[in-house]
Amino acid sequence: MSWQDAIDPKLQAIVAQVDAKIAPRLAEIDDQILDNQAKVLRAFQDNHVSEADLVGSTGYGNSDEGRDHLEAIYAEVLGGEDALVRPQLVSGTHAIGVGLLGLVRPGDEILYITGEPYDTLQEVLGLAGNGIGSPKEYGIKVNYVPLLANGEVDFAAVKQRITDKTKVVAIQRSCGYATRASFTIAKIAEMVKVVRSVKPDVWIFADNAYGEFSERQEPLDVGVDLMAGSLIKNAGGGFAKTGGYIVGRKDLVERVSYRFTVPGLGGAEGATYGMMLDMFQGFFVAPQTTGNAIKGAIFEAALLEALGLPVAPKWDDPRTDLIQTVNFGNQEDMVKFAKAIQQSSPVDSYVEPIPEQMAGYEDKVVMAAGSFIEGSTIEFSGDGPIRPPYTLYLQGGLTYAHVKLGITQAAQTTFFTK
Repeated sequence: MSWQDAIDPKLQAIVAQVDAKIAPRLAEIDDQILDNQAKVLRAFQDNHVSEADLVGSTGYGNSDEGRDHLEAIYAEVLGGEDALVRPQLVSGTHAIGVGLLGLVRPGDEILYITGEPYDTLQEVLGLAGNGIGSPKEYGIKVNYVPLLANGEVDFAAVKQRITDKTKVVAIQRSCGYATRASFTIAKIAEMVKVVRSVKPDVWIFADNAYGEFSERQEPLDVGVDLMAGSLIKNAGGGFAKTGGYIVGRKDLVERVSYRFTVPGLGGAEGATYGMMLDMFQGFFVAPQTTGNAIKGAIFEAALLEALGLPVAPKWDDPRTDLIQTVNFGNQEDMVKFAKAIQQSSPVDSYVEPIPEQMAGYEDKVVMAAGSFIEGSTIEFSGDGPIRPPYTLYLQGGLTYAHVKLGITQAAQTTFFTK
């Protein structure tokens, strides 16, 4: 029995047309996977990874050579001088918060030039919530420059807003829950150039969530000083069970390491027992896994656009992260589609996603994620706030085949089943 036997013949025909249309674009992604895989393989070999590195350390984690090798690999591949790659970084938000707050001191300013930071970072930065422990409590200002109406950076405003107090300029690569496009490496390079023209010595930080291996270059390759991300997104390759990374200039990694642990200790300690195999293996397969997810996003965009839905990016647009957005225009179809994604998951397929109020979000959120690792967005999932235009943010997919099966079934359930 073919998987298509349960699919409406009209939808089967659309899928066939989509397959033919996107084939050249998928071949381009396969070439990109090869380039990125070559970088990772070379870094493993350069750093003499051994079987002993995969064991991990206990207790304080002193003299953990495997951890040192893994961090050297991250630095080499992602374009930095040094890195922290730790299971104790509990999420991307944590890694980004440690990176940003480790750089600044009372009287300094953090300036986001890519619009308002996304929901979960606003409490970290003191833009929402009670402010306890946030930069506000330490006399550190956090400001942002709104984007232009077309979603691009307002460079004229950026030049005016950078002052002597601006210690860190922050760039959010991914769109978060905004409707703008995510920023490509080429656009990040332009941001760096403009910022440096105003204040050459300012530290430029990039939130690289969802971005690793989405292109052939990373933000550090085009002049960013420090960046951070999560291991349960691209970099963990679907293997890492938890963790995050901070990578960039050696002096800045050392500086933020004292925020990560305590002054004087920094990154010298931190046990990794039971974690190293997953973290090594995950990073090794990350180019392929990320490529699979991007190929899945291209299929999603082409199929859903063929069904008349507004999507971003479009199937033939440049890709710089995992996220594919689709606007349903109404809550009913949005939630129905999310439920169908859950039903197509390998884990918890029987669970029904229900929109709920969640900590860190302004609106109720529906989340579909039947993943092997809780919250892993390198795995096939979809979520979004319940507010107009009722946008679902699709991401991930360990295999292209799973994304294709899941999205086709979700389209069948939402639009072809009465």
